[in-house]
Amino acid sequence: MTKKCVVLGVTGSIAAYKACDIASRLRKLDVDVRIILTRAGSEIITPLALETVSANPVVVDMFNRENPWEVEHIALAKRADVFLVAPATANFIGKAANGIADDMLSTTVLATRAPILAAPAMNVNMYENAAVMENMETLRKRGWHFVEPGEGMLACGDVGKGRLAEPEAIVNAVMKLLYPRNDLMGKHVLVSAGPTQEKIDPVRYITNRSSGKMGYAIAEAAAARGAKVTLVSGPVSLPVPRGVERVNVVSSSDMFEAIHANFPACDGLVMAAAPADFTPAVAAEQKIKKNGREGMSLELAATRDILKSIGQRKGNKRVMGFAAETENLRENAGKKLETKNLDMIAANDVTAAGAGFGVDTNAVTLYMRDGSFEQSGSMTKRALADWLLDRLFPQA
Repeated sequence: MTKKCVVLGVTGSIAAYKACDIASRLRKLDVDVRIILTRAGSEIITPLALETVSANPVVVDMFNRENPWEVEHIALAKRADVFLVAPATANFIGKAANGIADDMLSTTVLATRAPILAAPAMNVNMYENAAVMENMETLRKRGWHFVEPGEGMLACGDVGKGRLAEPEAIVNAVMKLLYPRNDLMGKHVLVSAGPTQEKIDPVRYITNRSSGKMGYAIAEAAAARGAKVTLVSGPVSLPVPRGVERVNVVSSSDMFEAIHANFPACDGLVMAAAPADFTPAVAAEQKIKKNGREGMSLELAATRDILKSIGQRKGNKRVMGFAAETENLRENAGKKLETKNLDMIAANDVTAAGAGFGVDTNAVTLYMRDGSFEQSGSMTKRALADWLLDRLFPQA
């Protein structure tokens, strides 16, 4: 097998000396390490030291002509299986978040298609600064991974969070990205996501606040673990995760038909969508005019219950439902679990901070058919996606 390649970016933090340990550990794991050292980083650690531990030339100059037949930053960007920046300073994180490419490292990061992992290291007050937090959140939304810094005495004498994570933890995070889990290989996972739109007239509709982020995170996680994934999606503005087949729907009726059409071929369904419970009994063919009226009555009819209908025919397939609640979480989730014949249901209080619609974090309580339950705690929706899949397909 061809060796995996990690491109390691080293920036101007005092923790730059730990890059030698990181590179050495990766080499011992039979990883090819290519290093980009910023000018500021070279004030702390020499290219020679990093070349010695990596056994490869270290790139500092953006206009190096040692290999004139290839554009260096593009060549490194393509070579990377994982792009690691350790340590990552506040300056580098800010530049990356804003698309600034003014040196070899920032230019190469913009050009790579590899997973990017950053290990921040800086003063605690800098790390907690709102600008740094917002820049990191921006990068997370773009798919970046982070190894959280440790807490303790910092080089400046302050005490708090900002110390570069231990090299062992950084290398472990790299190896997980280099060799992702393939435990769902051979499985076909059907996922629903987003809201539906129920037509009132040609310009109006009923919908809800579902962003689709949870369902898309589950689809992304399942595909990353080797599953074939079909994503039935209501109208959202999210990009399709890599390796996922998306089936676009608009109304609850559309979603009903799409789920039933794709269910026979799947091994498990995660119903993370929020299809409307009610739809206008009659949709107007033309726009309803106000015409001086002070009010209007809208007659609604119940939509078909997608999960209940699936529960009646699920057989040995695994089915997980979701319950977005505002009160009586356990009671309401338990009723849905029983009446819809689900294997499990993930319930969350959408009024809780960091667990409602549109945010990137969530916290659920997973109720099982045997009466047991498990709480996830607050985490990113992408991390929660893996947590849920672990329980939908135990020992897959």
